[in-house]
Amino acid sequence: MSYPNSILNKVQKPARYTGGEWHAVTKDFEQTPVKVALAFPDLYEVGMANLSLPILYDIINRRADALAERVYMPWPDMAAAIRDNGLKLLSLENQHPVKDFDIVGFSLGAELSYTTALEMLDLGGVPVWAAERGEEWPLVIAGGTSAFNPEPMAAFIDAFFIGDAEDSIAEFLDIFNDWKACGKPDGKAGLLERLAAIDSIYIPVFYHVTYNDDDTVSSVTPSHPSAPPKIIRRIIEKLPPPVVKPVVPYLEAVQDRGVIEISRGCVRGCRFCHAGVVYRPSRQRPHKEVLEAADAIIRNCGYDEISLLSLSTSYYDGIEALVTELGERY
Repeated sequence: MSYPNSILNKVQKPARYTGGEWHAVTKDFEQTPVKVALAFPDLYEVGMANLSLPILYDIINRRADALAERVYMPWPDMAAAIRDNGLKLLSLENQHPVKDFDIVGFSLGAELSYTTALEMLDLGGVPVWAAERGEEWPLVIAGGTSAFNPEPMAAFIDAFFIGDAEDSIAEFLDIFNDWKACGKPDGKAGLLERLAAIDSIYIPVFYHVTYNDDDTVSSVTPSHPSAPPKIIRRIIEKLPPPVVKPVVPYLEAVQDRGVIEISRGCVRGCRFCHAGVVYRPSRQRPHKEVLEAADAIIRNCGYDEISLLSLSTSYYDGIEALVTELGERY
């Protein structure tokens, strides 16, 4: 299934919706046990410049038992065309409706993306309210910096990943695959009970939240025996291997170059900085690994620019020597 040409010919930048890019991973949809739609609640050009989805895309697609496909928010002209023609929002790789996936995972980088995520669920044919989704619907999960306060989206998301997801996603997929292979025992409730064993996953339906008179949260207490009293922010000690075969977009992305995460976290402690707090502690990628990643990205993708990504690149140990060597090489 794919969008008909009669629609693509009438919308702005139809390449946003066709897929087939260089390094895109297309697996057998029917034969792969666990199907994950990685959803970024913004335009294709913005989402393709973000590093969170490529990291998870790479991790999931390396597994034999799972696939990951990308979904982005369409421009209003395409969103209207999808609704007017009775279609559904499709993934880019296999062009499947979002509702056909086992899992829909959102990267929430900003609070203003909340409503966009809900719009994507609706366009994809997935009930927006978590209470209306049984085991026959995709499990909707979310992570990212704006998931650290999950309560505004608690009625819509089944499970939140708190902190770094690079290793917890593997635990999550192992549990999900086992549950599905066993015939989905006890339905969605049974799955959520199993997922509650992961200490960095918050499951809203397992907690009771009370509010103060000014609508701020007063307390969050477990309401299910499987729910831990406290969710632990997951912190990976070492940065994951750099993505050296990223999907190369057809359109010019907001950040149209190779990207290497050279550090995560920040050595400063600015109290006004949300990212500086949630990404603690500071972890740096070794100098040699950065250089090797730059070589591989240029060789694999043909980029002539490399972005060194971190909260504050100038605090990277040896940044002057690193930039000097990159300049001499390229």
